[in-house]
Amino acid sequence: MRRTDREGQGPVRYGPSALPDDGLPVLPELSAVLAGAAGRIRDRPIGGCPELLDAAGGYWLRRGLATRPDRLAAAPGAPALLLALTAALGGDVLVPRPCAAWWAPYARLLGRPAFPVATPAESGGVPDPYALLETVRRVRAEGGDPRLLVLSVADDPTATVAPPEVLHETVEAAAGEGLHLVSDETWRDTVHAPHETVLVSPAEMLPERVTVVTDLAGALLPGGWPAAVARFPGGATGAALHARVLDVLTALDARIAEPVAAAAAWALDEPDPVTARLTATVRLHAHLARAAHAAVVAAGALARPPQAGRHLYADLGPLRPALTARGVGDAQELEEFLGARLGAPAPGGQRFGDDLGALRVRLSTAALLDDATDEERTRCLQSPEPLELPYVRAALISMKSVFDDLRDDAQRWEHPR
Repeated sequence: MRRTDREGQGPVRYGPSALPDDGLPVLPELSAVLAGAAGRIRDRPIGGCPELLDAAGGYWLRRGLATRPDRLAAAPGAPALLLALTAALGGDVLVPRPCAAWWAPYARLLGRPAFPVATPAESGGVPDPYALLETVRRVRAEGGDPRLLVLSVADDPTATVAPPEVLHETVEAAAGEGLHLVSDETWRDTVHAPHETVLVSPAEMLPERVTVVTDLAGALLPGGWPAAVARFPGGATGAALHARVLDVLTALDARIAEPVAAAAAWALDEPDPVTARLTATVRLHAHLARAAHAAVVAAGALARPPQAGRHLYADLGPLRPALTARGVGDAQELEEFLGARLGAPAPGGQRFGDDLGALRVRLSTAALLDDATDEERTRCLQSPEPLELPYVRAALISMKSVFDDLRDDAQRWEHPR
């Protein structure tokens, strides 16, 4: 795998990119749409042009969430939308632990605390309902004002999908405490086994108090083309929130560039080339994620089986003796150690709000494609057995050797029985 620069140790500036890349060439038809709009110089409105919002409405309607155009907004990336929502709602923010690396910095930027809430054992992204109630009551007892809960059913960093029954209990608990929910559904279209995994949006359970945010870089656009859409609740509350968010986006001049807006609208309509590419991409990264998970678990580390996205969240706690012997005592040091040996960024759990002392790390499946050419990556998409391709197999062997070495060292450090 190709060597990359070290990320450094800053809390925000040197953190991981908002979304793991897919490591694949841009869809040619999508490039053609972008190029066709490159000469336009229209001044698009803040919040998205009518074509983009109509396409976003159709996207959500196909997922069972009917949406009026005046309850939609677009921005250059989900971070801009979350910043605007946090500013518009006011109060303190609650997030699951761990959570996407870009969630908490926007609360801190606005001077708002972001309180972490434990997640259940079976999945990440959605707080445990009892832990949520306890955290809300503690924050209020200490003079805080919790108003916003950010969650994700298909999660970054854990790559899990929260079961509907857990989500329902959490949504009920949040509603009972008067919280507004922001559901980050960036990864909902990347579920590895859609016919075996039930994914339900919180907006289906609590339509009057849930704003849905989707960054199109999760499934439809390349990461370097920033575009995201938000779906607001109906009623007077949703209308007021929509207006306040547009005010914030206007103050930031957060408008999507014309060529990217054109590509986003085309992708949100989900024409055949887009759906075919998405299906192939999800299938490829599901193969890569299963192989990476098998390598990590075989070495003695812990990881939930990945169910969505293009990443894996691993706990190397069982390998601590071997890592300690190599000078690795916390997640920051683990990030640097694995980044050097894997030749790819491996952000530690501290980037995602996890304990610094816990040896957890997010691994990207796209890193397994780093040494392939664009032609070879396209071949990966078309192959029914991508793991058998020589460049993918070599990357997996390299990754497995890093973790196997740690396992062997850990076994040597074990006390004799």
